[in-house]
Amino acid sequence: MRPSKSLIAVLAVGLVLSACSGKSTSPTATDQSAAGTDGPHKPGGTVTIANTTGQTWPCQFNPFNPAQNQQVLGFVYEPLVHVSVVGNSAETPMLATGYKWSADLKSLVFTIRDGVKWSDGQPFGAEDVAYTFNLMKAHPALDLFALWSGAGLTGVAAAGNQVTMTFDKAAKPYFYNVADQVGIVPKHIFSAGEAAAHPDTWTNPKPIGTGPYLLSTCGPNNIEYTANPAFWQPGKPWIQKVEYPAYLDNAPANNDLASGKAQWGGQFIPNIKAFYLAKSGNNHTWSPPLLNVGLFPNLDPSHPATSKLPVRQAIAAALDRNQIALIGEGGQQPAANQTGVVTPTFQKYFDQAALAASGYDKPDPDKAKTLLASAGYSPANPLKLTVITITGYTDWDASLAVVKQQLQPIGIDLTVDDLAQQAFLSKLYTGDFDLAYYSEQNSGPSPYYELRQILYSKNSAPIGKNASSNFERYHNDEADKLLDQYATADDAGQVAIVKQLSALMLRDVPMIPTTGSVDWFQYNTADILGWPTPSNPYAEPSPYKVPDNEQVLLHLYSKAAQ
Repeated sequence: MRPSKSLIAVLAVGLVLSACSGKSTSPTATDQSAAGTDGPHKPGGTVTIANTTGQTWPCQFNPFNPAQNQQVLGFVYEPLVHVSVVGNSAETPMLATGYKWSADLKSLVFTIRDGVKWSDGQPFGAEDVAYTFNLMKAHPALDLFALWSGAGLTGVAAAGNQVTMTFDKAAKPYFYNVADQVGIVPKHIFSAGEAAAHPDTWTNPKPIGTGPYLLSTCGPNNIEYTANPAFWQPGKPWIQKVEYPAYLDNAPANNDLASGKAQWGGQFIPNIKAFYLAKSGNNHTWSPPLLNVGLFPNLDPSHPATSKLPVRQAIAAALDRNQIALIGEGGQQPAANQTGVVTPTFQKYFDQAALAASGYDKPDPDKAKTLLASAGYSPANPLKLTVITITGYTDWDASLAVVKQQLQPIGIDLTVDDLAQQAFLSKLYTGDFDLAYYSEQNSGPSPYYELRQILYSKNSAPIGKNASSNFERYHNDEADKLLDQYATADDAGQVAIVKQLSALMLRDVPMIPTTGSVDWFQYNTADILGWPTPSNPYAEPSPYKVPDNEQVLLHLYSKAAQ
């Protein structure tokens, strides 16, 4: 599993272009109804997910907690509109049947779907949507995308079957975060008891949602979901049961995928052709690159080494990213670059000339030594740093072994600290690290979305407090201004802004990309069909990508049940 994803982001009947992509010719979307209407199919079948969590399940399902929400978003809680990052920003109306922007892009009105019920039988409505967003205002720790503090959201109100969101500035780029990335919660549950008193820490052991699945059972070693018989899409989901075992490292998960015991994978498989693909003609893979994996240096002055620019520059100059991708990731992920723009996915935003001028287009150990010497370190007087990572992520371990080897000759003695996922995330969010090896959780229709997570100061927090992103604690008024200007820019202007943000990545080295972060995806077609493919990329394919996991599950069906 990759802890993304949040973050984690359909080509169904009659889809329209995304309102946040800059490609829409109209500020309005209309309901084309249920996603994945490539049926109908008969209900039946079980899908088993195999991807590494690095720990056993805590059986906590708070949709606002990024350490827990990958097990509940998409399965139980749904967004207003799904925006497919890999499907040309196509949209699928979910809990909203449509929306409309005002002419100045400062007001967004959603029409909320009628006839939907929560899984406890209570009616769902616009009041639940307004409550969800206002709860994020009342408790800023829940506002994972800085919608109230950064996106300029000033009000959310319900009237009849409509919800109106008002902003203090043009807010079109935030549509993806507002519509796709927030799971709507039931007011009648979250306004009572422990949920109301402490919505940020409430464990929510029995989640109530509108989604296609119910939490059946949860134990340390497995979560079982069963089909929601009252789901609002008639006849859906076709798959009646989802098993989600907890794997402590990649090896047993990979074995289950190779044997067909598990049908849906989301992780690195070494020597994938021989180990997995050659085992069966039903084993397939497709892993599109959308984000960066890399080193997050702590920029707070309480970390005197990594907060020094020459130290970060030395690390960026020393790394041979092609070798990291080839050895650490077995060539299954592309080498990244210091601009932060993932290629070839977002090629039009990539400034090759700026990268070449910076000198970070190829490794330069001599330059790295000189930079490190200016900070007072050398091979004779090495800088000792620790990088935290997640135990069980064998590809990250292999990549960090290459990083360690490449940094040693310039005078950096790197210690790799493998931590259980919860311990890692706790340190990451609170800033308790020198370096962290990680990937931001949420991709988007352009590099802006990842760069906003990395660079936007309002996403961060003081050391000791939880940051929703910008874990390195980067603060730059110039970056904030550019990110705010993106909302009113046309397509060419947005490309120019991304290139200016890339220039800051080159100048300040706030984060050091090593490889592209792909949506790891393996799938088995012996019984289960309907998977996303390069020719039908209706959703991000990894099981840890939320809420895209719902779109995948709504497309899947069992051959044996037909």
